[in-house]
Amino acid sequence: MSARLAWWTPVFGAREGRGVLDVLESGFVNDGPVTATFEWRLAAYLDVPYAVATTSGTAALFLALAALEIGPGDEVVVPDVTFVATANAVRLTGATPVLADVDPVSFCLEPHAVERVLTLRTRAIVPVHVSGRPGPLDAVVALARRRGLAVVEDAAEALGSRLGARALGTIGDVGAFSFTANKLITTGQGGLVVTRDERIYERLRMLKDQGRRERGTGGPDVHPTVGYNFKFTDLQAAVGVAQLDDLERRLAHRRALWEMYQRHLGDVPGVRLVPADLDGGVRPLWIDARVDGRDHLYHWLLAHAIETRPFWRPLHTQQPYRADGAAFPVSTSVSATALWLPSSLSLDEATVARVCAEIAAWSAARPEVSPDPEAVAAV
Repeated sequence: MSARLAWWTPVFGAREGRGVLDVLESGFVNDGPVTATFEWRLAAYLDVPYAVATTSGTAALFLALAALEIGPGDEVVVPDVTFVATANAVRLTGATPVLADVDPVSFCLEPHAVERVLTLRTRAIVPVHVSGRPGPLDAVVALARRRGLAVVEDAAEALGSRLGARALGTIGDVGAFSFTANKLITTGQGGLVVTRDERIYERLRMLKDQGRRERGTGGPDVHPTVGYNFKFTDLQAAVGVAQLDDLERRLAHRRALWEMYQRHLGDVPGVRLVPADLDGGVRPLWIDARVDGRDHLYHWLLAHAIETRPFWRPLHTQQPYRADGAAFPVSTSVSATALWLPSSLSLDEATVARVCAEIAAWSAARPEVSPDPEAVAAV
């Protein structure tokens, strides 16, 4: 049997090691000059004036909301289909996350579903760009503008994806990115907040560093507001800067990988890649598909040494956010049928062909499974 193929593995090289060694030899490993370089390089790439690196994508979302002065008594709309961190970041501010159903094609927030859950207490909407897809983002932003609401983009999975000429994460008021181990750029843990608003930027810098506008340089620290310790480190930044040098190649690989899977799976019954507008700027972080009999395929591939990852369970089924499932028909369907296929940056066409051959074998041998009507309608 072949060695087990992981769903995702990060890719590192000698440049990361040299960068970390340089930081160690400098004697300064805290949030410092290398972090500043990482921030300005990402700001330049995303075409925004301000970027703040932080400890995680969850911390980035929390800081984005806190910089908008969202807190107890406020409501924030989040999609029912997302990693739980999106809702947890809202809770961390003291505000209440309010769930809305998603679009059946992109799995991103559906504008009419958002409008149905708005109240007088709603302060912000958090669209999540699932695997780099914007979905109906322009409509969500337009709705927010009509209602006077802030837009905080959860772009944890969207570095390098665009909506036309605009980078995802830069279209709303604030955007949050993640650099955890299964992202395009990884620093182990880490996140980034971006904005075009100088006032928000100043609040972000103070909130992430104990309320200081700037760190003391021999004199007493001044803390004009309450803050926290969400600082990045130069050790992490050294890894990130090295990977930014490889960003364009990584993005090209994302497009090529989706196209490989599309070629090999295009005629396999019961399996449909989630559409990705490659020419419109989408670079799928992970390769996701909707599958009739998803769990059966998951176990089939695992038995053949191929790891996949079933989609997140809807937030309305998770104990902290439990709600009546009748309000979330699309997210319920998506969660039951969607699967992430092996998506690592190291995959080549031969490996993709091996995965797809096993999927085709499963499709030919699988028991009869009624197609999910929502999935069929979406394609």
